[in-house]
Amino acid sequence: QVQLVESGGGFVQPGGSLRLSCAASGSVLMNYNMGWYLQAPGKQRELVGRFLSNGPLNFVEFVKVRFTISIDTAKGMMYLQMNNLMPDDTAVYYCYAREEGASEGEAYWGRGTKVTVYS
Repeated sequence: QVQLVESGGGFVQPGGSLRLSCAASGSVLMNYNMGWYLQAPGKQRELVGRFLSNGPLNFVEFVKVRFTISIDTAKGMMYLQMNNLMPDDTAVYYCYAREEGASEGEAYWGRGTKVTVYS
């Protein structure tokens, strides 16, 4: 069964950095579309960025400059490096995995890790 476990969230001052990690079970990282989403309080979940099979990495505009996604397939890890954090980045960040050809309703999600940016 696919399992996704996020870690690395916490409290950080504006301008600081965090690296979030997603541990993916088995060979998920090798065979699934992977990415990060965020959900701010009272808002819908939205895309941060994702890797697609044989495709480019997609980011929403506000994370293109400051955030990067990387993977380490040998360790089964996906990372979200967040630099120059701003208060508007405060949200719960979720790891995402979807098998190629599956619908969005069939995607897998971690439980999330909370990031709070404050002065």
